Amino acid sequence: MIDFTGRVAVVTGAGRGLGRLYALDLARRGAAVVVNDLGGSMRGGGADSGVADEVVGEITNAGGTAVASYDSVATAAGGQAIVEAAVESFGRLDAVVSNAGIFGSVPFEELSPDDWTRMLRVHLDGGFYVSQPAYRVMKRNGGGRFVFISSSAGIFGQPMEAHYAAAKAGLVGLTNVVAIEGEAHGILANSVMPTGFSRMVTETVGDPKFLAESGFMRAIRPELVVPLVTFLASTACTFTHRNYSAAAGRYARVFVGLGEGWLADADSEPTAEDIEDHLEELSSTKPFLVPASIVDEVLEVCERRGISAMPNDADVAFPRPRG
Repeated sequence: MIDFTGRVAVVTGAGRGLGRLYALDLARRGAAVVVNDLGGSMRGGGADSGVADEVVGEITNAGGTAVASYDSVATAAGGQAIVEAAVESFGRLDAVVSNAGIFGSVPFEELSPDDWTRMLRVHLDGGFYVSQPAYRVMKRNGGGRFVFISSSAGIFGQPMEAHYAAAKAGLVGLTNVVAIEGEAHGILANSVMPTGFSRMVTETVGDPKFLAESGFMRAIRPELVVPLVTFLASTACTFTHRNYSAAAGRYARVFVGLGEGWLADADSEPTAEDIEDHLEELSSTKPFLVPASIVDEVLEVCERRGISAMPNDADVAFPRPRG
């Protein structure tokens, strides 16, 4: 059994849906859990402390250990308070499941600046506001685990969800950098793209008959997402910098690959017409590599060009690419 005894976890957005299930499973396995939830609506309005309290009650009634946090992830002060709740209550912090989010469908041309900002503030800013203070605590303690809850909407796209997709894709970028910088300190970071029946689905679809009769809706039981998140939050997970999808009991790695592409002659000045002429070659997805960072892309190009990525002075550090 993957055991969390003696470990402390924060789960944001843990009052309902998938977040609640993550918190319950971690607690069942021995973790002391900070159940964070503002208790707002699916679109981000209002607040209700009873939402987090109910989950804490479920955990403690089952013999587990948990405290509630009602702070908003959408502010730096809120993120800091969530992490402090873990340290002050349990003395440490070992895992963060960054799950808090809101949802709302809007056609792109009708998307207001307020809708856009509100979505990014909760999902992307919230991921940062909680993970940065948590990272500092984990670094002092010698390591930890981050599980950022992203979405296939961000990686593959979803109609009517430009703001949501952008925020969720941003979390993958955040995961990548936390993983790279954290690895030397024993801090591992991975992301999950879940598909699970929750109020996000029911409020979006809105057709009770379809929800009740659809085979797909019956297949995407939210409980099926939990095993992947629990594993990634545990010490049994020894890798970092990966993204996984969980849908209807299918678990699969999602990755960004870099095609081999077309390499223009070194002494040429490529034109738009050259791009058109080589479009099939430069658009091919095979062969490909999965870069561990932007540096891998630079090194791959340098190797094919037959040039060195390092300055002539070997003592000078490799410059960080920009862009």
